[in-house]
Amino acid sequence: MEKSVVCGEALSPRPGVLSVDPYVPGRSKLAGSGPVIKLSSNETPLGPSPLAVEAYRQVAGHLDRYPDGSHTALREALGATYGINAAQIICGNGSDELFHVLAQAYLGPGDEAIYTEHGFLVYRIAILAAGATPVIAPERHLTADADAILERVTPRTKAVFIANPNNPTGTYLTKKQVSRLRNDLPEQVLLVLDGAYAEYANKDDYEAGLELAKATPNTIMTRTFSKIYGLAAARIGWGYAPQHVAQAINRIRSPFNLAGPSMAAAVAALSDQTHVERAKSHNKLWRARVTQELREIGFDIPDSAANFVLIPFPPDKGRTAQDADDFLISKRIILRQLGAYKLPNALRMTIGLESENRAALDALHEFVRK
Repeated sequence: MEKSVVCGEALSPRPGVLSVDPYVPGRSKLAGSGPVIKLSSNETPLGPSPLAVEAYRQVAGHLDRYPDGSHTALREALGATYGINAAQIICGNGSDELFHVLAQAYLGPGDEAIYTEHGFLVYRIAILAAGATPVIAPERHLTADADAILERVTPRTKAVFIANPNNPTGTYLTKKQVSRLRNDLPEQVLLVLDGAYAEYANKDDYEAGLELAKATPNTIMTRTFSKIYGLAAARIGWGYAPQHVAQAINRIRSPFNLAGPSMAAAVAALSDQTHVERAKSHNKLWRARVTQELREIGFDIPDSAANFVLIPFPPDKGRTAQDADDFLISKRIILRQLGAYKLPNALRMTIGLESENRAALDALHEFVRK
């Protein structure tokens, strides 16, 4: 029996969805044979803790069982590590999922949410996916500007998303600047402080947002295991939020959003702070060396508080960021193009192993000499 077809409007997603530019990650492969130096995705060059790898393997033997949907062991480990209330910890499939769920819970058609000019691309995607309107606040010297953000707040503003330190610029807002922003934002505006690179920010005037999340009813701090913990493939993000925000998020997130082996790896990674300190020390040393050498070559490198540096290029023919990228790729070295971040004349270089950093620096030396 044939099914009848009802004529009418074609099926289409709700407004805003087709305005989303899909997120494109950094390139990871090149055509041809031979090794590739990948410095495009801000991954830790030291990899995960061996304890995390072993924990993952052990739980991988029980893939027929559902994981703990409440993330109990992970939340308790995070609570013990950071001295916080485990009941106020929320967990996501990477911090990306947390941005989406926060947007679903607190944004909708007619609402606005603010992010900064060169902010993480996923903020815009999450805002649009929730049906809200993204509002861009210009940055000052490649850094989030509290005044510019506050000037764009309207009665429709419901959230502000800030990466601190910021990706891809590496710049950061001080603890004092963030506190001032929170104080001057209306109470109904949720401030989301993305601390994906917090462990690398060895600055006396920096705080990831945990204190504000503890002290205010409208601030959430998010973090990730993808960077310094070396668990990017495991997809573990977490956040600390006021109790009422945590309860709202846990009502609408997926019930089994974290895999069992991934959670076990994250718990084990937290127990190996010696490995974390090695990663911090390596990054601090080589971030400084890379920054200094690139400046000596002639690049105007902003100070970075993360595990990467931003490399601006001139617009002159033969010397642009695209020209440099093409040259580096010919050497089988991959940096991150930043056109999607409104920085078409810059590349982002992750701090890698000594040999990787050296190869990239030597190639950039050669490019400039040419």
